[in-house]
Amino acid sequence: MNASETPERIVVVGASLAGLRAAEALRDEGFTGELTLIGDEPHAPYDRPPLSKAVLSGWLTTDHTELPRVRDIAARWLLGTSATGLDLRARRVELADGRQVAYDRLLIATGTRARPWPQQQGGTLHGVHVLRTRDDADRLRTALAAGPGRVLVIGAGFTGGEVASVCRDLGLEVTVVHRGDAPLASALGGVVGRAATGWYRDAGVDLRLGTTVRALEGDARGRLRRALLSDGTVVEAEVALVAAGAMANTGWLAGFGLAADAHGVACDHTCRALADDGTPRADVFVAGDVARWPHPLYPGQLLRLDHWDNAVAQARTAAHNMTRPPHDHRAHRPLPAFWSNQFGVNLKCLGLPSLADQVVVTQGSLDEHRFVAAYGHRGRLIAAVAADSPRVLDGYASLIEAGAPFPPELNATDGPDRLLPLDAGFAHRPAPVPDRPTVPSIPPAPSLRSVPAGHE
Repeated sequence: MNASETPERIVVVGASLAGLRAAEALRDEGFTGELTLIGDEPHAPYDRPPLSKAVLSGWLTTDHTELPRVRDIAARWLLGTSATGLDLRARRVELADGRQVAYDRLLIATGTRARPWPQQQGGTLHGVHVLRTRDDADRLRTALAAGPGRVLVIGAGFTGGEVASVCRDLGLEVTVVHRGDAPLASALGGVVGRAATGWYRDAGVDLRLGTTVRALEGDARGRLRRALLSDGTVVEAEVALVAAGAMANTGWLAGFGLAADAHGVACDHTCRALADDGTPRADVFVAGDVARWPHPLYPGQLLRLDHWDNAVAQARTAAHNMTRPPHDHRAHRPLPAFWSNQFGVNLKCLGLPSLADQVVVTQGSLDEHRFVAAYGHRGRLIAAVAADSPRVLDGYASLIEAGAPFPPELNATDGPDRLLPLDAGFAHRPAPVPDRPTVPSIPPAPSLRSVPAGHE
């Protein structure tokens, strides 16, 4: 660059896990220009998985969840202000405080937010919580430490299960209301979901399945007092945690020319954002929970993964490609992976179980809370889940990536005498997955660490 040239400018919108790791990777890749990170929260980037575990239990305060800095990124930080618009032609990000930030290349890493409870059904009552940010965790931790007579958890997915588990560890009475037939069934299917039902019952959770909350009601001071359920029963509770899923933070992009909606921002396999006509943008990239991208193992799908592993790996891929010409771009293709701790059980997952049509227990036993379940679609192994057996999954990863036959012949010493595949037990029909994966000849992505499930 000559003395007369202006330094190149990269702007990262989203100052959480994916944004921070992308910024660090940009410097590692040799980017020496101006680097700006924009975040709507006033806090420095922090780790979200501990919020539903260590913070709620009182083991950590949110001050101790700040993410470690791998290196000095020499960046301008614009925290506590949200992006509200994007001018693709002029290459400017518009902020809520009226400022405009110019860029040469842009990374969108705005993540997701917790789905709130409807206001008209009691969502504004004092005592109704969501759990996504460190401020959310501080408020919920304070509410739990006050010793409520009963906590209501709406939803028995991963967040709902982790919060319910912490509440029982704290000695609090918990009612979990879940519209499905079993906890975790939408993610892991009915077979593993029925095993999870036993974990809830054994822990003393009042689990209401096939049931929804019609409304939350409060007292004259606006404090939560009860929930009216779809089966006509009433649950008295002073604290409620709404664990009803996450929504992509894409509202600020509406109408500005990108393929973005409530499900996320679509991008290609190199993390380039797609315009609303489906063509990739050379100057806009996407990473983390907000990204929807094609994986070579699951053709025909646009995946959005709210997983810690994916946020880190995709941030690195995007940073590499933002600093390289198109012929040197790297595809993002790590095997989806996450884990969760609830009710004394460690769950680890590889692949995408929700696409399966069959499942089989290959090691251990569902009744003993220690097992491995393999998932197949049309005779191909596509995922595996382990309960209290995380290291065992290492051997499954290569089988999944190779599109090994299902059920897999492992000859494990702790396996059953005969593999008996069952219907995977998903309420929806799995999306079609080709018999064999189409894996292009591309360099492998960086190896992933086994880290807690959670949002970026």
